[in-house]
Amino acid sequence: MSLSTAAALAVPLGSQSVLVVEDGTGKILLEKNSTAVVPIASLTKLMTAMVVLDAKPNMNAPISIDEKDVDMLKHSTSRVPVGTTLSRHDALQLALMSSDNRAAASLARTYPGGITAFAVAVNAKIKALGMTQTVMEEPTGLSPNNKSTATDLIKMATAASAYPDIRRITTDSSDTININGREVEYHNSNRLVGAKGWEIGLSKTGYTLEAGRCLIMRIKSAGKNATLVLLNARASSARVLDALNIRRFLAGGSETAQPKVLLASTRHHRRVIAILKPNRHHRRVAP
Repeated sequence: MSLSTAAALAVPLGSQSVLVVEDGTGKILLEKNSTAVVPIASLTKLMTAMVVLDAKPNMNAPISIDEKDVDMLKHSTSRVPVGTTLSRHDALQLALMSSDNRAAASLARTYPGGITAFAVAVNAKIKALGMTQTVMEEPTGLSPNNKSTATDLIKMATAASAYPDIRRITTDSSDTININGREVEYHNSNRLVGAKGWEIGLSKTGYTLEAGRCLIMRIKSAGKNATLVLLNARASSARVLDALNIRRFLAGGSETAQPKVLLASTRHHRRVIAILKPNRHHRRVAP
């Protein structure tokens, strides 16, 4: 048994696949099912962003959200109405920060040469990064056929961190964007971004029924810089708890966070609204 596998057994991890790698050295710190090929949901959008930026398009050019950008597979909702015109930069902001599917689809549709050229560029990027177990059929991650491994996704995260725009956008906790003449506030899909005590250099969440809750982050804890990939957690609460326990592990802490969860009753269901660490001054973290 490797030291990283043994460490993973000692750290409570609810995600089905986990990989934590020390930045710079590539040393594996934690590992659990890191070579399992699984759906990756909106983690895909990091690849979409890299491919778009590689083309060096005019980021101030206007993009109109089209009917073709509407999700007809999962019928996911969007706060960007069809007919909205926004800059390519704002579309990238929405795709990465708040994981908007229409924005991501519009970026691929308006790629130089169209969606076919975008697909060719994605496959070339996957090959160039050595992501041998990765397939991405579309730009949003809604398709369960977009699959990868935690090992491959570390490569993608490392590459994405070299793009200043991606680092900045994915670590914005919120932004206000003009939508059809109205200022609309959007928030990061990762509620750990901007949370007290977290130093995050890159972030992307993902969720579909097939992929479960997924997360990529680059974090700094107790002077250590690391990239983590979490795949197929059962709930947002489990994903956040894993991140808390990994941060504590990096800091050399012996006590791991326990799942003390606050539940809020709504008219139709109960939902997790917070995970609190024990014996600490608690801060509420949204799922």
